[in-house]
Amino acid sequence: MTVTIALVGEYNPNVTAHQAIPKALDLAAENLGLTVTFDWVATSDIDCPDAQALDGYNGIWCVPASPYQSFDGALAAILRARENRIAFLGTCGGYQHAILEYARNVLGLADAANAEIDPDASLPLIAPLSCALIDQDGGIDLAENSVIRKVCGAAHLTETYRCSFGFNPEYAHVIDGRDLQIVAWDQDRDPRAVELRGHPFFIGTAFQPERAALRGEDHPLINAFVCAAAG
Repeated sequence: MTVTIALVGEYNPNVTAHQAIPKALDLAAENLGLTVTFDWVATSDIDCPDAQALDGYNGIWCVPASPYQSFDGALAAILRARENRIAFLGTCGGYQHAILEYARNVLGLADAANAEIDPDASLPLIAPLSCALIDQDGGIDLAENSVIRKVCGAAHLTETYRCSFGFNPEYAHVIDGRDLQIVAWDQDRDPRAVELRGHPFFIGTAFQPERAALRGEDHPLINAFVCAAAG
């Protein structure tokens, strides 16, 4: 079986995560006995709001290295994955934009913004981290009964980050009781991952699980994403 993945974001060979993602998908394919193909899809090439440029893909991975060329294109890709129950993974910038897409299109928070793009935003759901995490490892606690905890087979992870912005803990309450749930926290209880309840596979992480591939290791979260894309 062949699984096709859209890698949403502007490819840059100098970005470590972009070097890792093809290797991570190859390792997942080998682990699962599947053929996995992928295309880099620039956010500026995504039609808004219906994202027809993503027709035919089994999975959508919104990749690191934001800000993207098109904020609206990134949100359109995430909306398509969410509403059409397409397997979705968002890492780093993809995680941030998944939160913003849900806030704008489900919660009706039209002013929900990323302070990296709009420093004067009235509702900065994505804001500077208290301490930037550039190529740093950190401990993460996973919510009981979460998909990510089940997939990873552990209550605690140590993962690598490359980010200066994240889900603003001052506004984490806006998704309390909603289908998009915070399912991972760092040692200071700041959010580090979300998942969408009722969706076959919709997970966003502040950390970059793809980096395991640079050590020649597959990652259970990426394996699960590819498996979900395979149906």
